[in-house]
Amino acid sequence: MALLTKNQELRTTCTLSLSAVPYSMYKNNLERMIQLAGDFFQAHDDPDQISVDENIIQRLRELHPATITQEEDEDGPIAWILLIPTTEYVMNKFITGAINENDLLNLTPKDTICTALYLCSALVLPEYRGKGIARRLTVEAVKSMQQQLPLKSLFYWSFSLEGEGLALSISKETGLPLFKRE
Repeated sequence: MALLTKNQELRTTCTLSLSAVPYSMYKNNLERMIQLAGDFFQAHDDPDQISVDENIIQRLRELHPATITQEEDEDGPIAWILLIPTTEYVMNKFITGAINENDLLNLTPKDTICTALYLCSALVLPEYRGKGIARRLTVEAVKSMQQQLPLKSLFYWSFSLEGEGLALSISKETGLPLFKRE
């Protein structure tokens, strides 16, 4: 499991400028991952979702260094994982639809004791899917967080059947109960 470096963090902010380029024309994994994130989540068009930029990355890192992880090959990133530790109170507000992702992050003070973990997103390049990379990265990040945080539950907002399966798998492996936003 690798954490994003400062240079990689800065490059993730170019999502919008790459979104008009066809996926097949990208030359490196970073460009492909940025396009994949933009196409799949379309966060820039949805005010309820977190649109990751330098400020969000810094805020997440203040909560825990393992909130953003990635795996790379020789051509750059092949998988990105985003997790947000928070309180059970905030989790319950989110899963009932009373707040959105931005609220979730904003309502989580950096010095709070986080007992819930939002499985925010997992992206893997198509040729690397089905190999357990997202599951392994996420479980490793959860275990890293559990060394400092008394996590009691996981929660998610499903965007795909694969995402739902991943969340269920992570819950089973970590032994933490899982809650879904409806």
